[in-house]
Amino acid sequence: MADEKAIAQQIEQERTGGSSSNDDIAVAHKDADLPQPDSEGSNPDLTWTEEEETAIRRKIDWHTVPLVTLLYMLCFLDRANIGNARIQGLGADLKLEGLQFNWALSIFYIIYLLVEVPSNIILKKTGPKFYLPFLVCGFGLISLCTSFVQSFSGLMVARAFLGIFEGGAMPGMAFFLSCFYKRNELLFRIGIYVSAASIAGAFGGLLATGLSKIPAWGVAGHQIHTWRNIFFFEGLVTVIVGILAPFGMPTKPSEAYFLNPRERLIAAERLVREHKSNPDEVVSKAHIKRAVFCIHNYTCALGFFLINITVQGLSVFMPTLIKDLYPEGSATQAQLYSVPPYVCACLVAVAVAYLSDKTQQRGIWLASFSVLAVIGFGILRFNDQPNIRYMAIYFVTVGAFPGGPGFLSWAMNNSAGPPIRAVTTAYVVTLGTIGGIVATWTYLPDRDGPKYFTGHTINFCGQIGTIALAIFGILYCMRENKLRAAGKRDHRLEGLSDSEQEALGSHHPRYRYWT
Repeated sequence: MADEKAIAQQIEQERTGGSSSNDDIAVAHKDADLPQPDSEGSNPDLTWTEEEETAIRRKIDWHTVPLVTLLYMLCFLDRANIGNARIQGLGADLKLEGLQFNWALSIFYIIYLLVEVPSNIILKKTGPKFYLPFLVCGFGLISLCTSFVQSFSGLMVARAFLGIFEGGAMPGMAFFLSCFYKRNELLFRIGIYVSAASIAGAFGGLLATGLSKIPAWGVAGHQIHTWRNIFFFEGLVTVIVGILAPFGMPTKPSEAYFLNPRERLIAAERLVREHKSNPDEVVSKAHIKRAVFCIHNYTCALGFFLINITVQGLSVFMPTLIKDLYPEGSATQAQLYSVPPYVCACLVAVAVAYLSDKTQQRGIWLASFSVLAVIGFGILRFNDQPNIRYMAIYFVTVGAFPGGPGFLSWAMNNSAGPPIRAVTTAYVVTLGTIGGIVATWTYLPDRDGPKYFTGHTINFCGQIGTIALAIFGILYCMRENKLRAAGKRDHRLEGLSDSEQEALGSHHPRYRYWT
């Protein structure tokens, strides 16, 4: 946490545009009349009103959530646009045969999952201001370059590099938000930003329709047309936004440029008291071990894995699924038909996130909406009517899309301390990403189309598993809280100093899990 002297000096520099003298700093410090943080980074003498905290939270909302939502929307757009490009001629132009398209999808997720944990450790060390925009510029540039590939091998290389940059984006942005919000505020904000996946899916169809209509352009031998326009222009926009992002991205509450000195102290202190940990603590091997060997994190990671089979599968295969539902329709019609389900999924995901934060419950919402996904896949698996099957896609998207932010936030809510949350976020997303790899093999048009019995069956069973994991998570957290309330975890405090007891984090007997 930045101390008062540094804060006062920074404010004075912002006001005058230059350096301030020691006397000026002393005057600013005296006028601010703010308590000093202790050695643990806390301000025990600092008090504030609920109205002050609400006003600060709203400022944080306006300076973090819209920016992160935009960045993740571009992230998901650049990841999923290969599905739109496929029905605009990518496979034919690159002469893809057999399962080559599925391999191009898989290599992205294989690389993606390998970089998530290391990327979040780097993010915790370097800060988000330049690192997250660097990732955005990276995957935007790779998307742009994909418009120039001429073969299957070129597509594989492009997708592999895309995975390197995108691998740190989602867990990094989730951890970034967790550094600004309390547990009962987090899912709503993560729900908004992850709903950008739905927004990207909706706009992806519209953009693909428009961009594919741009006349061929470029030099001889490197004509940009139809599906190549999709990659080029979407990647170009991403790079531009990534370059501009550092100008609006804050680092952490104690250094937020849009808050005054007192507001910065309050913004930081409320999180120290919530998590009982120093926000500047570095990630250690002990933190990694605690995050990895946690039953609740396994539960959330497996839930995220099953949700990802559905969400990632739909993100790249929905245009193909719809095209096979209405084979007499055009590619443009399939692109446009993919828009409404995503819009519905976005609205429902945000609403569920809001209600989950208000009720301080996670598992019951996850289980309830997965039931809708089960119904949707049941219809897709056993019904033959195209219109009924198209309706089922709404059930699937509305039921599955709230699950990703739900499981991720549940794990983060029950991980005390920024270092453990940083590892937990990346760890849960890493295991969840394996679901993305599975998703690339669930729908095989040449072998399973046009009804896709195998793909729908896999997802049907996966969503039943999601319900079971959500219920298990509820029971586990309830049991653990009951044991702690009965004093059956107090032995963990024996022989520990006060600082060592606080370092127990979510293992502390007084810590209570969210259900």
